[in-house]
Amino acid sequence: MDLPRSFTIRESSHRICNPFTSDKLALLGQAISPVPGTRMLDLASGKGEMLCTWARDHGVLGTGVDISTVFLDAARERAAQLGVADRVDFVHADASGHVVGDPVGIAACVGATWIGSGVAGTVELLRRSLAPGGMMLIGEPYWRREPEDQTVVERCHIARKDDLLTLPALLQQFGDLGCDVVEMVLADQESWDRYVAAQWLNIRCWLDANPHDDLAEEMRAELTAAPVQHAMYQREYLGWGVFVLMDR
Repeated sequence: MDLPRSFTIRESSHRICNPFTSDKLALLGQAISPVPGTRMLDLASGKGEMLCTWARDHGVLGTGVDISTVFLDAARERAAQLGVADRVDFVHADASGHVVGDPVGIAACVGATWIGSGVAGTVELLRRSLAPGGMMLIGEPYWRREPEDQTVVERCHIARKDDLLTLPALLQQFGDLGCDVVEMVLADQESWDRYVAAQWLNIRCWLDANPHDDLAEEMRAELTAAPVQHAMYQREYLGWGVFVLMDR
């Protein structure tokens, strides 16, 4: 049980495995200002940057769950580096079925709502671990511009137009699920660039070091196409944000 190697190649230098910069992640923490000692669950936690920096900056305690052994190793290393290894822990597991027995004050899934087969299922999954009055954090893409045709949709790595909503429709969906949206921090085109463009250098460095690897041809094709595709499609059409929800 692990992520395909292509994911870890693309994001080998990333600390944050989504279109947030460290400044935006810090802004989100400041916006919700968790009380020191707040317990947090982060499903599909990646390299653990949110948990580790919020443990340092806000005194949260927490658990991250992820399927990638490479990302979990990086998360544990980051926790040690920031001196918070006694406050956070990381579990190798399928986040789609992970529910804690002792409810938490913050339950998060930032950028991986496929674990719940979409937004609605992920909200329901997080609710199962959330204490009354707690907060859910959902990271989710949306259409910044509505795509004109299926070609645009596919170039944005989306199967169907209806798989994403516009920002107003996404906010309405949260309300329809019985949640108040109490905060949000949105990525912008520059933070998308930092996430996506950094992958190109990661791929190139990996190709230089592994020219005969079985994945080399696939990764070379991706690197050749990715910059133009990002500039024409992802950068223009895709938005992304983290939305803070509380049950009504």
